[in-house]
Amino acid sequence: MVTRTVLTGLMTLALAGPSGFLTPLEWGGGPLTVDALPRVVYTAHRGGALEVPENSMSGLAAAYERGTAQVLDFDTRILRDGTLVVMHDEMLDRTTYQSGSVHRLDRRDWQDVRLRPGTELPGRWRPERPPTVAEVLDRFGGRIMLMLEAKDPRSLRALGAAIKSRGLARSVFVNSNKPAVAHRAHRMGLLAQLWRSKKQMRTDQPEQWASFVDLLDVDYKARDQDLIRAVESGIPRVWAHTVTTPKQRDRALRLGCNGIITDAPGRLARTPAKRLKSPERDAGWPLNEDPFRESPSAA
Repeated sequence: MVTRTVLTGLMTLALAGPSGFLTPLEWGGGPLTVDALPRVVYTAHRGGALEVPENSMSGLAAAYERGTAQVLDFDTRILRDGTLVVMHDEMLDRTTYQSGSVHRLDRRDWQDVRLRPGTELPGRWRPERPPTVAEVLDRFGGRIMLMLEAKDPRSLRALGAAIKSRGLARSVFVNSNKPAVAHRAHRMGLLAQLWRSKKQMRTDQPEQWASFVDLLDVDYKARDQDLIRAVESGIPRVWAHTVTTPKQRDRALRLGCNGIITDAPGRLARTPAKRLKSPERDAGWPLNEDPFRESPSAA
């Protein structure tokens, strides 16, 4: 029996619920939720932006099928007609063949947008339409944990409705850099995520957010003392972003973070993590433990 779920093609491994009972999703066990996550969690940031076209359906699908992360991250924006779409930037120029503001488009215009795959990405990728939020939720919701950043805070109500109507309130983290938005998400019954920059973390008092933040998303470049203060804040999940190397990951884990948000999930999965002894903090993470290793479920 295993505590990790991977769905690839027609093969299904078992899902571990909080009680340790394993239920394949096809048997009606319900959506995978936050309670099924392992002790150390890997998130594919924008699908793993150093390995796949960021925020693309093909990239998210590749990250999901490879099984190198337990959470898929993507960014959301809102079109002028209220359509929720997957896009990081306010402008189209960097990642697509078009230019101009995302917000000026409507659903019909969105059908003509095509992502421009980066030439530096491994493998071959074709131009494709960036997905809508509904398409991503329908394809992956309940099969893997999702993380979405609400780039437009005014879209929060619509995002919450899309998540809750699909029964995914415990399966999707809703991310923002603004504590007030995280508090609104919590009051709506969503999983609230708050990300903070290295500069912000110097003066943050994260314990003030412990009552409403489910996941604190911290800059791995922050000072040791700032990362440790976040870990000791009382917020149950403190995950470091945006990690690209094993050295960056190992430092974050050594200081007590229990999750990694990475642009290179495949690279990190190929290099087992090592916890180095730290006089500042003993994270209690076994030396050379591989977070992707299958382990017996609780009896």
